[in-house]
Amino acid sequence: MNASMPALAGLRVLDFSTLLPGPLCGLMLAEAGAEVTKIERPGAGDEMRTYPPRLGPDSALFALLNRGKASVAIDLKQPGALDRMQPMLAETDVLLEQFRPGVMRSLGLGYDDLRERYPRLIYCSITGFGQSGPLARMAGHDLNYLAITGLLHLAGDSSGAPALPPTPIADIAGGTYPALTNILLALIARERTGRGCHLDISMTDSLFTLAYWALGHGLAAGDWPRPRGGQVTGASPRYQVYACADGRYLAAAPLEQRFWQRFCELIDLPAALRHDGCDPAQVMDEVARIIAGRDSAHWDALFATEDVCCCIVRGLEDAVADPHFVGRGLFARRVAMSGSMIPALPVPIDSALRTNQVERAAPTLGEPSPAASDP
Repeated sequence: MNASMPALAGLRVLDFSTLLPGPLCGLMLAEAGAEVTKIERPGAGDEMRTYPPRLGPDSALFALLNRGKASVAIDLKQPGALDRMQPMLAETDVLLEQFRPGVMRSLGLGYDDLRERYPRLIYCSITGFGQSGPLARMAGHDLNYLAITGLLHLAGDSSGAPALPPTPIADIAGGTYPALTNILLALIARERTGRGCHLDISMTDSLFTLAYWALGHGLAAGDWPRPRGGQVTGASPRYQVYACADGRYLAAAPLEQRFWQRFCELIDLPAALRHDGCDPAQVMDEVARIIAGRDSAHWDALFATEDVCCCIVRGLEDAVADPHFVGRGLFARRVAMSGSMIPALPVPIDSALRTNQVERAAPTLGEPSPAASDP
């Protein structure tokens, strides 16, 4: 397999989703060679088109999430819309939708409406709470999904107040990735059976996978973790963020004994505080005092050549410019929209499986085939 024949070449995807979970899933399918067509509302399109900042007439965020896709503007509530959809559905391998349960059915586009006519169709529904259950039709956003599954509680500070997450965890880890995984599995299953299926992707269901360590403690030992009460959520001096003298921070994660021992030697932690029998709070206080005594440049230089799992917390701008990521070509691909261009969103699709098009456009509303160019 090489980039001249991406993994999903010839696969056709019809994407009814908006904003983040479904569009990001569609982006990954498109980067792997699938032909992805967005179905959008005339006049307005995907809500993400309105989000700042701008790239041409539309949103840069929309461009990042919809690189290489086509767009069809159609009002699904208008008479004749279903008839107009039939030729596209007949050629579709994967249908991706993100409405609340029952909405697609009300439009005549539910899975049960399509399964007999298109038996090979893989129909993927991404919702907050799944297609069934008491919460199935409840409105929610990423923060709500984290709150209701207990993950937000575990992100509490020293007072127990939950911290806002830095990225939409539920949308991506609970929606996009499970959807992509199950679509690929369904494609493999279809090769054996000749039939598609309905994929019920619940973002809240998927979030519990991320709590594996907390579930292990709670279900097996009855020790349900509290905020800052777990090894990787604040209870251990071996997994902490420590303030430096200049206001920057050190991310210290020397969990394993060999890393911890070397870390202690490098910062000259008193020997009496290096063993596991010590009070963790006392050890954390002393490590914090030591780290606060020198600036980030000192600690950066000290740990740069040491195998202790420590690094200075960076801003995103610095991270993007890091020689490591630049050298790996992480931001070498580009996305264009209406004559403007920025680096494309990195996605976890290996170069051996994805399209070789360095420049690809995000579609303007109703654009059937966005422009693309080869390197």
